[in-house]
Amino acid sequence: MKLWRAYLRQHRLTVLMLVLFTGLFAVSFALYGLPLAAVAYPAGLCALAGAGMAVWDFRRAARRHKEMEQLRQTGETVLAPLPEMKTVEGRDCAALVEQLRQELRQQLGAAETRRGETVAYYTAWVHQIKTPIAAMRLTLQGEDTPAARRLTAELGRIEQYVDMVLTYLRLEEGGSDYVIRPCSVDEVVRAAVRRFAGEFIDRRIRLEYEPVQWETVTDGKWLTFVVEQLLSNALKYTGQEGVIRIYRQGDELCIADTGIGIAPEDLPRVFQMGYTGQNGRLDRRSSGIGLYLCRRICGNLRHGIRMESVPGKGTTVYLTLGRGDFLPE
Repeated sequence: MKLWRAYLRQHRLTVLMLVLFTGLFAVSFALYGLPLAAVAYPAGLCALAGAGMAVWDFRRAARRHKEMEQLRQTGETVLAPLPEMKTVEGRDCAALVEQLRQELRQQLGAAETRRGETVAYYTAWVHQIKTPIAAMRLTLQGEDTPAARRLTAELGRIEQYVDMVLTYLRLEEGGSDYVIRPCSVDEVVRAAVRRFAGEFIDRRIRLEYEPVQWETVTDGKWLTFVVEQLLSNALKYTGQEGVIRIYRQGDELCIADTGIGIAPEDLPRVFQMGYTGQNGRLDRRSSGIGLYLCRRICGNLRHGIRMESVPGKGTTVYLTLGRGDFLPE
């Protein structure tokens, strides 16, 4: 009914002209003293024929409307060809849309080319920068001084940032290199802790961790990245003589610190891309990308991630890993 009312509004000028012409004929016949029945009979025939043609035209319009609605619902309005238009205005609009479609295809092609070149450049950069990093690490291995330990810790940060770049590129490429299999959570935690062992020692931050004897189904490499990022954040915002605890709580792996905490107004947005909050203003090294990547990866692995924090007392991150019920699509 709504479509029928819209159709009548679209053709109201035609209906108005039919009524006006019938009225003109009736007035003319009346002025010449002719019987008005001579006007009513052909006017009724014209109205009947017009109604039949209107029903036929309305069915065509309804069919085109349905095709357009299907295009809109499937999200292919821009790229898919439009239904054939019968009117001059419709053909003009279709030609304009086709021209815009061609321009959009060209722009999409150019954007995809630029994106591919950017990904290729940063991928090459990531692999190239690993060579001087490895050389610096080999140079520092022979020294055991406070300065060397600090440099080693900062070098670990650089490696982590490089891994973040590579991880971001893989996620944006829609990579599917996930290898889902049973994985020991203890092995993942130990690998992440080993990476920051020097920083724990140098800053005298105590680690409280006992093996959780837990096996879940996940991708060990990607889960290790998440745990490393969460440990990195805990270390970044925990002062000397602080404590970082890693423990299990039901189906959740918990990483708690005694750091500066997160403001309540920042907590709902910490997993957003580029959001740093008040802590990011205090520490300009914060990029707002690490937790965003963690959320993306956890979503792909069907793990949950949430955070609780009290300013001045610390932050706890909860990773919901489950008991191995991951079924890849």
